Amino acid sequence: MSDEVQHGHVRVRLDLSYDGSEFSGWAKQAGGRRTVQGEIEDALRTVTRSRRTYDLTVAGRTDAGVHARGQVAHVDLEREVWDEHHGKLLKRLAGRLSRDVRVWALREAPSGFDARFSAVWRRYAYRVTDNPGGVDPLLRGHVLWHDWPLDVDAMNEAARALLGEHDFAAYCKRREGATTIRTLQELSLVRGDDGIITATVRADAFCHNMVRSLIGALLFVGDGHRGPEWPGKVLAAGVRDSAVHVVRPHGLTLEEVGYPADELLAARNKEARNRRSLPGVPGGGCC
Repeated sequence: MSDEVQHGHVRVRLDLSYDGSEFSGWAKQAGGRRTVQGEIEDALRTVTRSRRTYDLTVAGRTDAGVHARGQVAHVDLEREVWDEHHGKLLKRLAGRLSRDVRVWALREAPSGFDARFSAVWRRYAYRVTDNPGGVDPLLRGHVLWHDWPLDVDAMNEAARALLGEHDFAAYCKRREGATTIRTLQELSLVRGDDGIITATVRADAFCHNMVRSLIGALLFVGDGHRGPEWPGKVLAAGVRDSAVHVVRPHGLTLEEVGYPADELLAARNKEARNRRSLPGVPGGGCC
């Protein structure tokens, strides 16, 4: 699959954030539902006074209700459009976009850059509180309330068995032709002074519902319904367990996307498009 920028065009990197509460996810949908992609593409078309819509490619699609602080996307613009508008584009987008979505930076991307396929990791945070009184009203759109006391040490013990490269089929919603093999680089939880527990989840990529399913399993350990060994056993079984709940989306935020040095972008782009399977596991589907 070629990802070369067409002659006469320039690839532009966008760094953005959004509150996902009122969005039906990132990706455009039929039926007029409000999405982050649709909102930004409409604004971009308007501020550049273009007749066409410029399609965005994103580092990681987020579901309805999920937030992003460090999302990355790219768009290919005609060189003359970029040259004419880039100096004022950021401010014009700020005036056009709704207040729950912001573009913070626009810059010409280095050669080989692809917001999705050049990324080497995505880092999410999931926030939850077990305060008997509930969630601070000012944080209610970003923190889950769990009405059982949580043992963070037990959750971290359980998390260690999930690290590394595995087939995460037991924690993913399967999609036709897509692999569920991922490398989970970090999964750790810390309780802050305010009592809010923040789970940091970092991987090369995530399959659908993976983060929220992992958190659901760890919450079952933290509140004593399962032992610390249980999430690892579910992973090894390779099939969905009805006891693994997909927690609500509002506690989840995409915090950061990592990319290699500029000279390694093209190689990473090519590598990420390859089919992946574990040793001894046939197939694996596409990206």
